Amino acid sequence: MTELTQQGGCLCGQVRYEVTGAPVDTTLCFCTQCRRQTGSAMPAFATWPADRLALLRGEPRSYRSSERAVRQFCQECGSALFWLADGSGQVDVFLGSLDAPERIPPPRMQIWTRHRMPWVASIPGVPDHPEGGDAGA
Repeated sequence: MTELTQQGGCLCGQVRYEVTGAPVDTTLCFCTQCRRQTGSAMPAFATWPADRLALLRGEPRSYRSSERAVRQFCQECGSALFWLADGSGQVDVFLGSLDAPERIPPPRMQIWTRHRMPWVASIPGVPDHPEGGDAGA
């Protein structure tokens, strides 16, 4: 049986990647860092074990956005790609960078909801976490 693979990349095509297998989590994040990095009021990401991510082309640039995490993006076009918590063994992949984000399951949780824009409604049936919940930002 062939395992599910998904490809993605940045806007300019300099960075391309592939993730293998189903994500272990799916999340909407309203933290101020994710909002600033993506330019979106409600960034979404899926989480995979880090060893399930393979770079196919290019090398993302890293930015240490906090004491515990690094954000990666295309150094040419600035597209947000990955979030990596130190020592977690997992990688969060921003859904907007996937070629077929509609193949990802719906979000399991909404984190940092205390920063949600007042005009963005909570998704029914998806738990809100005012802080990071069991994920983080």
